[in-house]
Amino acid sequence: MPASAKIPLSDHLKKVPAAVRPTVAAAIKAVKEVAPTAEEIPYRSQPPRSNRAMWKLVRYAVDGVYVVGIGTFPNHSTMFFYRGRELDDGSGLLQGGGKDTRFITLRAPADVHRPAVKRLVRKAFKLGRAAGLAGQPPA
Repeated sequence: MPASAKIPLSDHLKKVPAAVRPTVAAAIKAVKEVAPTAEEIPYRSQPPRSNRAMWKLVRYAVDGVYVVGIGTFPNHSTMFFYRGRELDDGSGLLQGGGKDTRFITLRAPADVHRPAVKRLVRKAFKLGRAAGLAGQPPA
């Protein structure tokens, strides 16, 4: 497959393990509800060979800035925030200690519907819009 070939998100979703597919779908829906005009960018990837590696499925950008991504493992999914270090997280949901990115582990669709998760998604897009207006490049 050429490096420039795009893989539609619908093709990715068909390959997502059945156990986590509803959680992934709920995460995608939550992002679209918060930011319906965000650009949806599927990753050009295939399921990883290792069950310990995250399969990054899709990321969402606003004003040219990556904001949130969704990935999956065989038994849970992940919503990751490109500028998560900058998010005010009073909920304690954000995990990770990298330079910028933080993530939330999603074990069931109900996890996505927690008010704290939707609050973080809203804050992330607000931060992304501010960065886009300031002319910052994607994270």
